[in-house]
Amino acid sequence: MEKQSAGRRAAFLGMLLALALLCSYVESLIPISFGIPGIKLGLANLVTVVTLYLIGAREACLVLAARIVLSGFLFGNLFAVVYSMAGGMFSFCIMQLLKWKKFHVITVSVAGGIAHNLGQLFVAALVVENANLFYYMSVLFFSGLVTGALIGILGQELILRLRQIGRKE
Repeated sequence: MEKQSAGRRAAFLGMLLALALLCSYVESLIPISFGIPGIKLGLANLVTVVTLYLIGAREACLVLAARIVLSGFLFGNLFAVVYSMAGGMFSFCIMQLLKWKKFHVITVSVAGGIAHNLGQLFVAALVVENANLFYYMSVLFFSGLVTGALIGILGQELILRLRQIGRKE
């Protein structure tokens, strides 16, 4: 990947962004909230995790930020962008730190899922000026744990398979 031309690299990042947007759209169609507001599967985070491990932190952060802004305006609203950006960037920082410390992909993804929820909850508490929202953290912690693990398992498989494909070329 490092020796690709700038144009080819940009095209590849564009495809990753398109894939992340597609995952966001598909997720917006699936009612997985279980009657609890704020719980999502986080399919688009799969693209972030795979990009982080296969390409690098800068590229993963670019794809993440662009995906949040575009999907917020396409499938949500300005508040969705604010909450998602807070959760996404906090999540990204935690995932990058754990990856740098050589944690397993699944652990990194779980920490990212939990951090995403915590980042969004913190911004929500600031916006509505009510710290009582943190009572909701136990529910969001559990959902981040479960969905982060699922995304981590899928991410690990994708990373392994894409590395195998890369070796064959």
